[in-house]
Amino acid sequence: MSAGVDSPGRAAIGQKTLRQDRWWLAPLKIGVILAFFIVYATVRIFMNKYYWAEAEHYLTPLYSPCLSQECVPGSSHFGTPLPAFPVFVPVPLITFAILAGFRGTCYYYRKAGYRSFFLAPAACAVPEPHKKYTGESRFPLIGLNGHRYFFYGALLFGLINVYDGVLAFHGIDGGIGMGLGTLIIWINLVMLWLYTLSCHACRHIVGGRLKNFSKHPWRYRYWTFVSKLNPRHGTYAMISLFTVIFTDAYIMSVSAGWISDLRFFN
Repeated sequence: MSAGVDSPGRAAIGQKTLRQDRWWLAPLKIGVILAFFIVYATVRIFMNKYYWAEAEHYLTPLYSPCLSQECVPGSSHFGTPLPAFPVFVPVPLITFAILAGFRGTCYYYRKAGYRSFFLAPAACAVPEPHKKYTGESRFPLIGLNGHRYFFYGALLFGLINVYDGVLAFHGIDGGIGMGLGTLIIWINLVMLWLYTLSCHACRHIVGGRLKNFSKHPWRYRYWTFVSKLNPRHGTYAMISLFTVIFTDAYIMSVSAGWISDLRFFN
């Protein structure tokens, strides 16, 4: 029994789509970007090195917080409650699980992933190749419904990243200092927080399930603020991908000694 565009009663059109524009270009570009980020992040977390620049106090967000006894000296800002992992287990296992879960279940990335990887559908007015759609009602996509719980973890890790950003104002000879890496870290922090606070789950948490806003003026203000950010959630999602990669690449380069950090003072 045919389904979708091939179901009985639908117009029999031989062409896959009547669109004449390059509709495939957008999902292709997004797919390449997402695939690059996935490969880059996977390689970096399994490197287990070049994540802490000791002199500058720069810790890459991919390894923050570093909680394993295997962490290099100085990088564990909250102690080392976890034992040293086997060589095939990445040091930032918890960080990767929470943040990858948050991004992987994000409503925007669902759209991007469905269009770019699953072609469900690839674009408007373009039939998808699947005969039926089950959405998030079955394994494994049912796990996407846990997005709001990953959001709480992302909030916690965001606060930890802010703490790391404050420590980045460290002088080479002690005291307060600032380098190019400090600026890069804080630009990344701004984009990460814009992405996190513009989340649909955040909007629901601060203002959802209220019968009227007049009795909750502060929650209404938070909801209004998040509602203004929410339409740009997809933009913040993609920009923050690039800022995370760039921040990590810069700190890796400084930590490995490939480049020297440009210091503004001290």
